[in-house]
Amino acid sequence: MAQRALIWHLFPVYLLVIVSSLLAVVSFSASSLWGFYHEQVGLDLQARAVLIQENIGVYVKSQDEELLQQVCDSLGDKSQTRITVILPSGKVVADSEESPSEMENHADRPEIKDVGLGVTGQSIRYSTTMEQRMMYVAVPIEDGDKQIAILRVALPITAIEDTLWAFLIKLAYGGVVVSILAALVSWFVSHRIASPLVELRHGAEKFSRGELDHQLSINHSLEIDALASSMNSMAIELGERIDTMMNQKREQEAVMSSMVEGVLAVDINGQLISINQSASELFGVEIETSIGQNVTILIQNTDFNAFIHNTIESDVPIAEEITFYRDQTRMYMVHGTVLKGHDEQRVGAVVVLHDVTEVRKLEKVRSEFVSNVSHELRTPITSIKGFIETLLDSPPPSEPEAKRFLHIIGKNASQLNSLIGDLLSLSRIEHGELSAGEIMQSATLRPILQQARENCMPLANDKGVQIHIDCGSTVELKVHQSLIRKRLRI
Repeated sequence: MAQRALIWHLFPVYLLVIVSSLLAVVSFSASSLWGFYHEQVGLDLQARAVLIQENIGVYVKSQDEELLQQVCDSLGDKSQTRITVILPSGKVVADSEESPSEMENHADRPEIKDVGLGVTGQSIRYSTTMEQRMMYVAVPIEDGDKQIAILRVALPITAIEDTLWAFLIKLAYGGVVVSILAALVSWFVSHRIASPLVELRHGAEKFSRGELDHQLSINHSLEIDALASSMNSMAIELGERIDTMMNQKREQEAVMSSMVEGVLAVDINGQLISINQSASELFGVEIETSIGQNVTILIQNTDFNAFIHNTIESDVPIAEEITFYRDQTRMYMVHGTVLKGHDEQRVGAVVVLHDVTEVRKLEKVRSEFVSNVSHELRTPITSIKGFIETLLDSPPPSEPEAKRFLHIIGKNASQLNSLIGDLLSLSRIEHGELSAGEIMQSATLRPILQQARENCMPLANDKGVQIHIDCGSTVELKVHQSLIRKRLRI
């Protein structure tokens, strides 16, 4: 069903009420006026009948019908009234307008019947004799207690009714003019009522489009002004809340974008509802186009998809290390927690991915380093222990031999001390107490390479291998002097 504007709901109702009221007033007025005129004519005829009743009665008692006819003609001319004398049987014995002999029996006339019932008879009907509408009033003519005749007086009411009809037509024309004016007033009033509501509707539409700085005018009725004021207050409060939410959203987006960890959120059906830049780069998806898609389609990783499913079903946060294979193998520690709505119902899950690839590599390097250091420590310790046991069990035969043993022990002790110092430096670097640059020193590369070649020459000559150095004499680099010498055995 097509909806109509408010004015087309109000205007027809107002117009109908006004026109109906006007028609009711006109009808009531016409009916009252019609009845008033008829009543006045009836009272006038009754007065005339009473005035001539006694005179007519005298002539009826004389039973001189000719004289009675003359009296009726005379009185009828003077009073401009039709006078008729009727016997109780209904026979007309005298009439001021027609010959009684030519008139039919009037016993069945309503006004005659009313007189027979003991009341003054009165009726309005069309007279075939006079060929017009007439009002009749009949009164009894009595001789003592006996009714000897009936006196009926009549007046034509056609002229009166014509006058009344002319007046009613004028009244109808006036009603039409009033109806037109009422229609204009109804239209104005309806428009006056509807226009503020239309303005409120336009304002609400602007609010819905986000134009919350628009203010509705307040210059109407008390109720409309109260509604407009409430809507303005609502728009202001809504604007403040939206600004707050947008600021919070921007802050969250800034935090999410700046996070190294990948963060994503899915709904209860596994459809992606949010993802940050780190996660989008990890999975190789676009943030704008991936929202709303199922995560199992976007991310081809069985373990990760199973983890999301388990997170949605779990009542407690869960964590798991998952390996992702794209351009290179990366390991992530994945933390997941269920996402709940305001009514504590599950609506999805939030997953945070922390890259632990480098950590795992460092752990591996640390393990290898500990193994290498253990080997490096074991060698000087074994050497020191062996030479000390030799000195204790079988002292050297000469002093030079003893000094050589002690020199070897001292060299291994220095090497052991150097290793311990390196471990301490490494520990300080890991704890931020020392930077790697502080223990590095500039050195020319060519002499180091030459010393390394000399150390390797005996073995190279045995193998028939020639060693050539291709390095400029000015090339420098920062190295840890003791470590590089240990590695190169120089």
